Amino acid sequence: MSPLQFLADLLNPDLAFLPKALLIAVLAAVMCGVVGCYVVLRGMAFIGDAVAHAVFPGLAIAFLFSGSLVLGGTVAGIVTALLVSVFAQNRRLREDSVIGIFFVAAFALGIVIISRAPGYAGSLQQFLFGSITGIPDRDLYVVGGATAVVLLATLLLHKEFVAVTLDREMARALGLRVFWLDVALYVLVTVAVVMAVQTIGNILVLALLVTPAATARLLTDRLPTMMWLAPVIGAGCATAGLYLSWSWDLPTGGTIVLTLTAAFLLAQLLAPRHGLLPRLVTAAGGA
Repeated sequence: MSPLQFLADLLNPDLAFLPKALLIAVLAAVMCGVVGCYVVLRGMAFIGDAVAHAVFPGLAIAFLFSGSLVLGGTVAGIVTALLVSVFAQNRRLREDSVIGIFFVAAFALGIVIISRAPGYAGSLQQFLFGSITGIPDRDLYVVGGATAVVLLATLLLHKEFVAVTLDREMARALGLRVFWLDVALYVLVTVAVVMAVQTIGNILVLALLVTPAATARLLTDRLPTMMWLAPVIGAGCATAGLYLSWSWDLPTGGTIVLTLTAAFLLAQLLAPRHGLLPRLVTAAGGA
């Protein structure tokens, strides 16, 4: 299918779910791209994966009672993030140990809950791998509102997040409330993950959070540039992935992730300063 045919399908009233799927994918990618920059800079990739597990019981409870999956996942993720933030204050345990305990326990709770629902196997597959073409219209407004809130929060707290990222002890010395900034970042990651779960599923969501930011990190040394480049890469790959999946009848979530990975590999190979080929050329010229 050519890009023009894909555009025609987007404008086809009989395929109203397709532009909605594209909009949801782009919004989720933008949100994850911005928040993912802090995740990558702080070496918190495990957080994204753990939060994806943490939202699962909320999704399961919402499904069981025919409620909002977005609301259920957000509440579950925030509650778990708060528990982790509190228990991680005990310095006898590393933060990643506390995260591993609570988030895996939350995922297990979600499996137990959803097993009580009739026909849960199909629902479990939807949660794990996404169902971008089956998203209700009301979720468009929820995802749009969540994107606006996340972008506004990162704009207001950007300097504080950067200070904590660079040096936590110095941030404390400057009077910043590091604990509450950690909580705020966990909450933003949770919201971004819940929105992205609908796009590419619980298992693959880490790619949308980390890969665009990691790709941008290879392409620039400037944080402001990275902050806008990551969402652009995420949105572009989400659009390309949806196009490829629609053209060749492939799973949408998996195709988007593979597109993101291809962009990362290209950056790893061709990035002007940090790419493999430019470094080889520089080394050869120096020799």
